[in-house]
Amino acid sequence: MKIGVIASARWPIKEPFAGGLEMHTHGLATSLRKRGHDVTVFAAATSDPKLGVEPVCSQASQLDLSNVARQDLSAVVEPFMAEHHAYLHLMLRLMTDEFDLIQNNSLHYLPVAMAPAIKAPVVTTLHTPPTPWLESAVSSRREPSNTTYVSVSAQNGRSWMRAVNVRAVIPNGVDLNQWTFRMRPEEKTAMWFGRITPEKGTHLAIEAAHRADFDITVAGPIGNADYFETHVKSSLKAGDLYTGHVTHTQLNKLVGDAAVTMCTPCWDEPYGLVVAESLACGTPVAAFDRGAMREILEEKSGTLAPPGNVDALAGAVVTASSLSRSDCRQRAESECSLTVMVDRYERLYTELV
Repeated sequence: MKIGVIASARWPIKEPFAGGLEMHTHGLATSLRKRGHDVTVFAAATSDPKLGVEPVCSQASQLDLSNVARQDLSAVVEPFMAEHHAYLHLMLRLMTDEFDLIQNNSLHYLPVAMAPAIKAPVVTTLHTPPTPWLESAVSSRREPSNTTYVSVSAQNGRSWMRAVNVRAVIPNGVDLNQWTFRMRPEEKTAMWFGRITPEKGTHLAIEAAHRADFDITVAGPIGNADYFETHVKSSLKAGDLYTGHVTHTQLNKLVGDAAVTMCTPCWDEPYGLVVAESLACGTPVAAFDRGAMREILEEKSGTLAPPGNVDALAGAVVTASSLSRSDCRQRAESECSLTVMVDRYERLYTELV
């Protein structure tokens, strides 16, 4: 098939990934290409060129407003307008391009709102709970259209029930060849990795690790500088480590060497690639029971604690660290594999085309 993938215009689809959505898009596009499909990824210009990238914000789609338009009272901030204009330009182009199918992995409202004007079937994967912009776009199309909606978890799909009919739940997957299974951890260390923002609850992981008498390693990009300085950096003690935003190779070793990974969402996490990556290394998970956590974890691979309960999370750290690492890897192979994920997408694409 000739497949177009609409991705983020803001964050490049390359390592080190800005987040789970970028990693998911890279894995899906790369796998589809390896299976013989002709894949074009519409993404940020600095994305991995091996993906067959065409920039969303190309030279031709750059915003060039007149001075009169810029001074209008209805004008909004320029980054928003630039992204709006770029996606508008892309969707108008896709109305005439000959693709067999479009996979929409962006979080922008225009690919959803303008999808019915495209000849090819459009699969929109819901990677987040409803946002005002996205819900407005999907609810504006009440009649049957060429758009099929997929959710990354059943829990996230339920949050969209008011606006759309979710045809399938296809959990995200990770490349098991890129995450090294380790039978035994090297140290009694807890691991936390991801974007460092308040909704990810990094500071709660640090506090719970200390109460469980574990050192903790924190890795990931700083999404909120004030939060990092005030609540994360100041909470680290001797024996703890903040590594910064590391490469996949470095992260693979850090996660595999840890006794337990901590996942502390303070919102309804739609999926949780951190959990899948950890299980692939054989590292059990201690997590707050929010969002899709209980869809990924079962008793053999992780321990859940009530949301926001630091004492319970500390207990979960101790319990999870004693679980079988072989069972964790087996869970990743059966439920969190990139191969399984792409198989499911490929079957859906074949039905639609």
